[in-house]
Amino acid sequence: MTSDTYKTINASSRGIFKDRGSRFIAIAVPVKSQDEVKSKLDEYRKEYHDARHHCYAYILGSERSIWRANDDGEPSGTAGKPIIGQINSFGLTDILIVVIRYFGGTLLGTSGLINAYKAAAYEAINNSEIIELTVNDYFKIEFPYASMNGVMKILKEENIIQTDQVYGLECSVIIGFRISIKEKILNKLSGIENINLTFLETR
Repeated sequence: MTSDTYKTINASSRGIFKDRGSRFIAIAVPVKSQDEVKSKLDEYRKEYHDARHHCYAYILGSERSIWRANDDGEPSGTAGKPIIGQINSFGLTDILIVVIRYFGGTLLGTSGLINAYKAAAYEAINNSEIIELTVNDYFKIEFPYASMNGVMKILKEENIIQTDQVYGLECSVIIGFRISIKEKILNKLSGIENINLTFLETR
């Protein structure tokens, strides 16, 4: 995996683990922000309102720098930590895993809980499709109609993402490309007369 790629899941998936009557339902879901995490947690707490625990862990961002693990009332380190351990073992980001526990009447002990939450999280990831995405820089480019052919030739040759195209006497388009080829693309575009490039964001 290079510095401008990251791995995540493309859709939500589920896994189930059972031990001595307790049922652990794991839901893995792709997320992009902490607001989205909160929204999903609220959704699952309502859906599984009769469950005893809703433990979870998440990692966000292409650099995997935003994360949290929560035991939700289970003994410290027995739920959130093994869940995030599975996310890390697959090298994933932009993912939330919630493990809902229905208590079966028998205490599982520390090692039993760790194993259960780890196994449930593993099943959810294992049932998902893991995809690799690129980290892209986005720019707005503005240019006169006379420069259209030169701009479009470069965008087509380099297979660059294009959105919000405005064509007329004055043209503009938002473009995106992976960070590793930024210098090459900007050098090519800067060779065109009367072009103006404005950096927008990295995502």
